[in-house]
This record gives sequence, C-alpha cells and structure tokens, in this order.
Amino acid sequence: MPQGRVETLWIESEALASNLLGDPTRRRVDVYVPAEETGSGLPLLVDLVGFTSGGPAHTNWKAYGENVPERLDRLIGMGAMPPGVVAFPDCYTRLGGNQYIDSSAVGRWETFLVSEMLPHLEAQFGCGGPGRRGVFGKSSGGFGALVHALRHGGTVWNAAACHSGDMGFELLYRADFCNGLRTLDEHDLSIENFIRKFEEGPKPKDNDWHTILLLAQAATFDPDPESYLGIRLPVDLRTCELIPNRWENWLRWDPLQLVQDPACLDRLKSLRALFVDCGTKDQYNLVYGARRLHAILEREGVPHIYEEFPDNHSSTDYRMDRSLPILATALTNT
Repeated sequence: MPQGRVETLWIESEALASNLLGDPTRRRVDVYVPAEETGSGLPLLVDLVGFTSGGPAHTNWKAYGENVPERLDRLIGMGAMPPGVVAFPDCYTRLGGNQYIDSSAVGRWETFLVSEMLPHLEAQFGCGGPGRRGVFGKSSGGFGALVHALRHGGTVWNAAACHSGDMGFELLYRADFCNGLRTLDEHDLSIENFIRKFEEGPKPKDNDWHTILLLAQAATFDPDPESYLGIRLPVDLRTCELIPNRWENWLRWDPLQLVQDPACLDRLKSLRALFVDCGTKDQYNLVYGARRLHAILEREGVPHIYEEFPDNHSSTDYRMDRSLPILATALTNT
C-alpha cells in the first residue's frame, strides 16, 4: 500500500497570546500528504480531536489498529476516497482539551484555526482554498466541527463531519454538575485548590477527569476574567442550583440552540457535505441530542447524512471509514 508522509509545522499564534491559562502560543500542526502528491490542488481536511487529546495523537503509533495517516493510506490506496491533505492541529490546553471556539480564558481557538492555521497551510502546500476545505472530529472535536460549520459553512468550510459531538447540553452537562461539586467538596469547594492538586498528581481519579472537563467547558462557554483561570461554574457551589444567566451562556453554544438561527441553517445548507453520527449506546446521552439535531435538519430541509451505530462513545475511530470518503469526494467534485 503506498504510504503518504506526515510533515510537522509550527505556527506562532497571535490569537492565543492573551489566554488566561498560560498555554503556549507556538502550536504544532502535523500535516498528512498522500503518496506521490505535493499537496498542490488537493482538498484540505482538518481533524479536531476529542477532549484529553491533541492532533498529534492521531498521527502517532497505535496498538492493534491504524492511526489516521495509516487509515488514509488504506482508504486512498483502495480507491475508497480521493486524495486529500489532512491537518492535525495540536489544540491541547492546560484544562485538558478544547471546544475550538474563541474564549477569553482558554484562548481564541476559532480565530487560530480559521485566520492563522488555514492560510499558513494553504500557502505552504497549495491545498484547500475556497470551496475545498472540510472539518471533522469526534466528541469535543465533533462539537467543534459542527459549530464551525454552523458559523462558517459555505465561506471557510465546505464540508463537515460530526462524530458523537457534544450537543443537548441539558442531558450532557447539567446532571454532571452534582458530581463535579462532590469532587470540589474534597478541596473546600475551591476550583483553584482542585486544579493545583490535579496538576501536582501523582494520579488523578476518574471523577477528577470528569470535573476538569466541566471546568474546561465553563472556561470555554462562560469565561469569567475575575475568577481563577477565568473559571466560574453556572451553579451555586453549595446547593447546585443553576444560575440562570450563567447557564444561558452555556446554552447559547449548544448546537441545538445554534441550529435554530436561520443564518446558521443557511450556512449548513451551503455545505457540499454534512455527516452526523452517534452510537446508540453513547454513555454521555449524546445520541438523544443527535436525534434531535437530525429531526431539525430534516424539518428545515438541510441536506445531510445521519447514521447511528451499535456502540458507545469510546474507540470509534473506525467511523472515519464512513465520513472521510464522503467529505473528500464532495470537496474533490467541485
């Protein structure tokens, strides 16, 4: 099977310079170029990874399976998809991950991807450009891909795939606030104490990981510059009662809310391909949000492919065998 190559680039970002987490502004981007290609004239796909991961994790060696470049070699080599350049940006943060939108606390990641990374890659490899860009991801990355399509479909992005993406925040996050507060209670209900202990190690507990995820989302969806690292939960820390205006700041980023906006619907309609899937056994209740999204898209006449599969949220990279050929084909047949 012909093997493509992976090149590593570094981008110094101005958009990330003011993040409150103190994260580095020099970011790594791995770039896959198919065998016997320079990248010139090929479509560009951008891979947004899930929480607790970074783009280079998808180009690294993988036990008992394929990494994404190996998957691409196979799909392209067997004629299942046309060749394309694929970028794997490292968007990892101090809080364990990214939702790929602009935040005064976590950083202006949407701006980094759209205004800094894309021009840099396209200038160097001659790939992508208007009408030939796609974005895909799973979990938090699926959320990022879908939200980017809702906000930039038809202009920046022309195809998108959302695998088990975050949506339906009432079902996804609201019930977890109680669990998060029980963890914070072990640290005097102090977010600062919890994060410092989390970072000191030596080994975070399972509940700690769920709590850091909640704090990361708070810093992303509702940053509070007056709080430690910009983090303020949308609940009373003693009673777990929702603080309506803070919770509303979260909900306005829920794809099920964004898709109600006629302008966002028009952007989705302008895509050449939109793929959404979710496992029927998803342990984070995401299948229910996905079904609601599918119903809205059908009702509003948004062309898309929606699929469910008999699995949970974990280790579902094999679903790229469905989405990547769809995106690459749509971006090639322009």
